[in-house]
Amino acid sequence: MTVKKEETKYIETHLKGSQLLQSSYLNKGTAFSTKERELFHLTGLLPHSVETLDDQLQRAYHQFSLQADDLQKNIFLNNLYNTNETLFFRLIREHVEEMMPIVYTPTAGLAIQRYSDEFREPRGIYLSYPNRKHVDEILDNWDKKEIALIVLTDSEQILGIGDQGANGIGISVAKLVVYTLCAGINPRRMLPIMIDVGTNNPRLLKDPFYLGWRHPRISQEEYHQFVETVVNAINRKFPHVFLQWEDFGKNNARYHLDRFQSKMCTFNDDIQGTGAVAMSALLNALKLTGTPISHHRVLIYGAGTAGCGIADQIWEWMVKDGLNHREAYNRFWLMDRQGLITSARDTIDYFKAPYARPSLETMDWDLEDSSANLLDVVRNVKPTILIGTSTVPGAFNREVVTEMASHVDQPLIFPLSNPLTLVEAKPSDIIQWTDGNALVATGSPFSDVTFQEEVYPVAQCNNALIFPGLGLGIISCQAERVTPGLMDAAILELANSVDFEDNTHRLLPEISRLQEVSKNIGVAVAKQAILEGVAKNNTYEDVEKLVDSNRWEPAYVPYLPLNNSLA
Repeated sequence: MTVKKEETKYIETHLKGSQLLQSSYLNKGTAFSTKERELFHLTGLLPHSVETLDDQLQRAYHQFSLQADDLQKNIFLNNLYNTNETLFFRLIREHVEEMMPIVYTPTAGLAIQRYSDEFREPRGIYLSYPNRKHVDEILDNWDKKEIALIVLTDSEQILGIGDQGANGIGISVAKLVVYTLCAGINPRRMLPIMIDVGTNNPRLLKDPFYLGWRHPRISQEEYHQFVETVVNAINRKFPHVFLQWEDFGKNNARYHLDRFQSKMCTFNDDIQGTGAVAMSALLNALKLTGTPISHHRVLIYGAGTAGCGIADQIWEWMVKDGLNHREAYNRFWLMDRQGLITSARDTIDYFKAPYARPSLETMDWDLEDSSANLLDVVRNVKPTILIGTSTVPGAFNREVVTEMASHVDQPLIFPLSNPLTLVEAKPSDIIQWTDGNALVATGSPFSDVTFQEEVYPVAQCNNALIFPGLGLGIISCQAERVTPGLMDAAILELANSVDFEDNTHRLLPEISRLQEVSKNIGVAVAKQAILEGVAKNNTYEDVEKLVDSNRWEPAYVPYLPLNNSLA
């Protein structure tokens, strides 16, 4: 419990001795003062020297720097997280550009694949199908009652690496770390949950160290019944929670969002978050090109969860720009593993169906073979926007890019697949192949490109730019729903955070500005929720003050015994 006494903030706790040192949330390690060591029976349990948080930061960064590779750095940081949360978050905040790729994408993908091998300590809740009759009891085992945000995954489609079974709890944990790091949401108010419904990953099923339920994924009927049970139990236990769906398979992801978004405050980062950050980058690209969004031709290569989420977001903005629904759909060409999506297919996923091209459209095209490949589509469609969410490395090769650039002065090319090994094209190649005319954004982090003595900033369409601020605003005002208006407020605030006065062509802000950007998004979202009447906490005249009151600072404060518990 945190209270104030004579304007001095402090924490009261009943823990003492080794129990206090083992509490990652309360542990200060060598920074416990001499007085606190006496009060809480810590004398002799720590080395003699009393250090400051800054002293500890120097040592922790030195230890981090000694790690052999990115995976070992990730393991080191997770161990620190399990030991001292305050030091963990402060360390990453001080070195955010260096450490964000370690705790989040792209290294998080490798860490998830090795989760069972490197398992140290559980974090969050694991709801396995064999325990389906005890979901309420399992949630009751969680001792922290003030949960405002849950990241829920079934790990079917993780970060471009596919089905990772129970190892996927790592993505929920990573997302919550980003919420705290960027938006300052108190880690005690958040909960990662893994729905373990088996795995179809043969490597995991054969792995003797695998910690999940060693069983193929259950049937769709059983699966949907189980998810319904889980969501209902969450609503009973945490009735005002903001629930984020993370890394579900494409069909289930869309189904869950459509089913529950009108019933509770819920959001899918892979669909809505990806679409939102890409839309912000596009809005800034449009400022530079001067071409309205309704005049663009959009080719999306990789029509899965992310690709269709981006398409939906762009479609909505085209409608806002004056097109009717059919006219807007006609500005899109989507490709998946089967090629160009047309009405000639026997079956089409319902969320792809509106984008299906007429079956006869390609009859007059000049094709290399009987079916249209990517180059064929680019040559015949002449897209002005090319977005990759395919996880096909090198798909945007020189021929594809130069063909596109031959039809448009400033092509907008976004190879967004993660991780780095699966990206459709490197920004340096795109810039070179287009003589510096392309506007580029990527999913993975890339260095800025120098071409003909000019520096071209490479925007990273990192969802961390959007979802932490969105969550902060929702939690602060206790929004009941995630409405389209709230998403638009986040998109516009992110886009407007880029200053074009220096004409750098940077489409999104630098990762180093994540805290500032997230707070501003939080304020914009909370204001919009209050304006729309979906905010329960709507009495604050100063919304910025409301948002600030929901931000947690990774800093040490004094401790005092709770109710004379040490007497």
